[in-house]
Amino acid sequence: MRMSKQITFGAPASLRAVRRHLACVFVISLALCVLAIASPQFAVTQEPTTSAAARNAALIAATDEVLKETSTLRELSIIRPVQSSTQSRTEIERAVVKNLDEDTSAADIHAAEVTLKKLGLAPPDFQYRALMIRLLTEQVAGYYEPKTRQFHLADWIDVEGQKPVMAHELTHVLQDQHFDLRRFEHWPKGDSDAEVAAHALIEGDATLAMVMYVSSTPMRALSFLKSVSTMGVDTKELEQAPRVIRESLLFPYQEGLNWTRVLHKQGGWSQVSQAFTTLPQSTEQIMHPEKYLAHEAPVKVTLADLTSMLNDSMKMRPGVKTPVTWKRILTDVNGEWGTYLLLDQFLKSPADSRRAAAGWAGDRYAIYESSTGQILYVSSSVWDTQKDADEFFDAYVKRVPLRYPGAEAQKSPASDRPVRMLTWTTPEGPVTVEQDGSRIVIVEGYSEKLNAERLIQTLAR
Repeated sequence: MRMSKQITFGAPASLRAVRRHLACVFVISLALCVLAIASPQFAVTQEPTTSAAARNAALIAATDEVLKETSTLRELSIIRPVQSSTQSRTEIERAVVKNLDEDTSAADIHAAEVTLKKLGLAPPDFQYRALMIRLLTEQVAGYYEPKTRQFHLADWIDVEGQKPVMAHELTHVLQDQHFDLRRFEHWPKGDSDAEVAAHALIEGDATLAMVMYVSSTPMRALSFLKSVSTMGVDTKELEQAPRVIRESLLFPYQEGLNWTRVLHKQGGWSQVSQAFTTLPQSTEQIMHPEKYLAHEAPVKVTLADLTSMLNDSMKMRPGVKTPVTWKRILTDVNGEWGTYLLLDQFLKSPADSRRAAAGWAGDRYAIYESSTGQILYVSSSVWDTQKDADEFFDAYVKRVPLRYPGAEAQKSPASDRPVRMLTWTTPEGPVTVEQDGSRIVIVEGYSEKLNAERLIQTLAR
């Protein structure tokens, strides 16, 4: 993990606030990678307690050793030495909270909470900041900080058993020295899907290097697994986190590893390094490496800003002292990964949800919030073919009554356009899904004072 730019999150791929902190939760995901190449049968013994000075001395020596080997393995030269130290659990927790507060504004947190709740991806009482602090402090056991170029490892973990994790983190050191990881710290808002794809490259690269480091000496895997088993990693918060966050935490490691393996198999480490220049542009390219290799770029979708239309529709009426006002609080991209999560939260059929999301070509969505707390979700997506759009439309139609229990389908109004349009009334306002060829527009939670077709036509301009 890299502390400065902890990737975002895990809701629809677009919930930027969450993605920025994915990279913090890494101990379990790295252990899973090691489990794939080593037998879990080993004896568990506690390491003897050592002094802080002795631990730091051991870490400095191990850092130098592992950095040299990782440099050779990853085929990236060491440009400058790296500083390393051990930190207590309190120090690491303090660093996690500090970075969370520095990287995530109150507005980001509010938008993340509102969006997750609106899409049914988190419970009504969900509190993003509180969960992330609990989750990250539960899992983090070490990190590389690009701002200071320092590597820190938890002082309650024996250094020898954590050399595979060090290989992962020191790959980030080499990446930073050659490709400048700090350029990923200020990703422009509005395309979290591309941001997640870039971090899947970063984490996939480091995870593949770690797997190769471990596989070069089988006893390393056993030592690492023993260390993980004895350091007392608690998974309560991870297990209780909303599924969308939990699964997105693993995406950069697992999907990133699979993607990096394809590049490495085709062109070795030089092709992986080239990817830092020719970045993956979407989670679609990560999930389908052949689309990255074919340079199949996502379609850039635009959405009209509905703020004026919404406010005009709610102008003060006779007898109403305070008008209702609307504000757009978020606009972003779900991507194929976010679309899959959005569907499968309710369909609970991963194969069907992946199939329905697989024809994704591009999208954009927005969240609007009224002064009375009403939430509006709008989305426009384009698909590779009309057949792909048909599959997504049908899957989303199944999702709506599962997301809104008691939703009642309404008779579609007559239209002079060759489209498919379905509307439901729900406790949170009407929901309309319209398909026009390979484009699909979704509106959830709009006021009944608005004409759905006019609203959709405005979005599609």
